[in-house]
Amino acid sequence: MDQSVRRWSAPRRVRLLPLVALIFFSVSGGAYGIEQLFSTSGPGMAVLLIIVTPLIYSVPHALVCAELGTTIPVEGGYYHWVKKGLGKFWGFQQGMLQWICSFVDMALYPVLFTSYLQSLVGAVAPGKHVLFTLGHLQFDLNWFICLAVIVVFTLLNLLGAGWVGESSVVFALICLTPMVILSAVGIAHLIGHGINPIGSMTSGSGQSMAKAFGSGLFIVMWNYSGWDSVSNVAGEMENPRKHLPRALSIAVVLIMVGYLLPGIGSLSVGPGGDHGWKNWQTGSFSDVAKVLAGPWLQVAVTVGGMFAAVAMFSALLASNTRLPFVLAQDGYFPRWVAKETRRYRMPIVSIIGSSVIYALFCLSSFTNLVIFDVFLTNLGILLEVAALIALRIKEPTLPRPYRIPGGWFSIAGIVACLLSVCSWAAWQQYTANGTKAVTYCLVIVGGSCLLYLPLELWRARKARIDPELDRSPGSPGYTRWLDEALNPEVAGRG
Repeated sequence: MDQSVRRWSAPRRVRLLPLVALIFFSVSGGAYGIEQLFSTSGPGMAVLLIIVTPLIYSVPHALVCAELGTTIPVEGGYYHWVKKGLGKFWGFQQGMLQWICSFVDMALYPVLFTSYLQSLVGAVAPGKHVLFTLGHLQFDLNWFICLAVIVVFTLLNLLGAGWVGESSVVFALICLTPMVILSAVGIAHLIGHGINPIGSMTSGSGQSMAKAFGSGLFIVMWNYSGWDSVSNVAGEMENPRKHLPRALSIAVVLIMVGYLLPGIGSLSVGPGGDHGWKNWQTGSFSDVAKVLAGPWLQVAVTVGGMFAAVAMFSALLASNTRLPFVLAQDGYFPRWVAKETRRYRMPIVSIIGSSVIYALFCLSSFTNLVIFDVFLTNLGILLEVAALIALRIKEPTLPRPYRIPGGWFSIAGIVACLLSVCSWAAWQQYTANGTKAVTYCLVIVGGSCLLYLPLELWRARKARIDPELDRSPGSPGYTRWLDEALNPEVAGRG
C-alpha cells in the first residue's frame, strides 16, 4: 500500500493531554452533580469524603489500571485483562455486564444535557411538546434533542478516539472555566467575611458522623468511578505504556481539586435559605452562582454543565462501544458486529448499534434501574484486581512497563481497600432498596452467566471449522493476535 494513503487513512492517536481529558470525563466531568453530597452529609464530612475517597477507592483502582493497562494495552482493555488473567468465562462476564450496565448509564447523559438546557429554555422540558406517541412511548421535543446529542457524538466517535480526546480538551476548558470563577468568587467571599465553611461535620437533624460518612460515601463513589474506561481504547493511544500511568495520576489530582474548590467556594452562601447547602440538589451550583455573582455566572455554570454532560457521553461512548466489538472479534457475537470503517478502522456497527440502544433508553425514566450500576461497576473492579493477582502468579515474567510499587504488600492493601468499599456499597444498596436491588442484580448477572454457555458453544464450533478464528487464551490464534496488538509495527499496521 502507498505510504501516503496509509498516513491519510491512519486514525488520530490519543496523545497525553487528550488522554487526561478522556479520563477526566470518563470519571467525573467536574463538580456538576456533586451538590447532593453536601446536603446529605454536611459540608465538613463532604470535604473529608472528597479527599479520603480517592485514597481508599480511586488511587487503588487507578494503580490496578496502570499496571494492567501498560501490560496489555489493547483495544477492549479490561475485557482482555480479565480474559487473560481469569479465563474466557470471567472475561465474557466482564465485557457483557459492563456493556449492559452502559445501557442505563449512557442514557443519563443526554437527559442530563436537556435538564440543564430546560433551565434556560423551558420549552424543552419533558412532555412539554409531544410530537407523536407509539403505544406507551412518547416522542417529545426533549427526546429529539437527546437524539440529536447522540447522533452528533456518534459521528464524532466514528472518527476515532483521537478526535474524541481532542474535543474533550476543548470541552474541559469550557466546563471548568465557570467552576474556576465560582471557586474564586466563593472563596474570596469566605475569606472576606471570615466564614468557616466546614464547621458542621453532619447535615444536622441528629445525624451521626457514621451515618453522614456512610450516606456520603455511596454518593461520592459514583463520582470517583470509571478509571478503567479509557483502557478500552488503548489500541488507539499514542504510547500507552508511557502515557497511561502519567495520565491517570494527573487525572486523580485534577478530579479531586475539581470537586473540592467549587464545593468549598459554594459553601459561602451558608446553610439556610432557598440556595443554602442544606437544600442543594443536582444543579444547585447554578443557583449558587447567581447568588454569588449574578445571572451571567449562573448561565455560564449552566452551559458548563451542558458541555460536561455531552463530553461524558462522548468519552464513555468511545469506551463502551469497544465491548461488543471485541466480543464479536472473539466469536461471541456475529462477525458483522466487528465490522470496521474502511478509512479509520472504527467499529461502525458497534458504535451505531450501541447508540441506538442508548437512544431507546432515553425514552423513559430508568432511574430505578440505576441501582445495579454501582454494583456492576464494583464487580468489574474486583474482577480486574483478581486478574492482576492471577497474572502476577501465573506469568511473573510478563513485561510490565508500570508495576505497582511495594510488591505483594501494596497489592494486599489494594485488595483490602477495594473489597471493603465495594462490599460496603453492596450492603448499602441492599439496605436502601431491599430485595429490589438484589433481584435486579441477580437477574442481570444470572442472565449473563446463562448466556455464556450457548455463545461459547457457538464460538467453539466456529473455531473448530476455522482454527484461525480461535482467540482463546493459550491458543496459537490468541498468541499471534496478542503479539500483533502489542507490536503493531511488527504486524505492518503501525
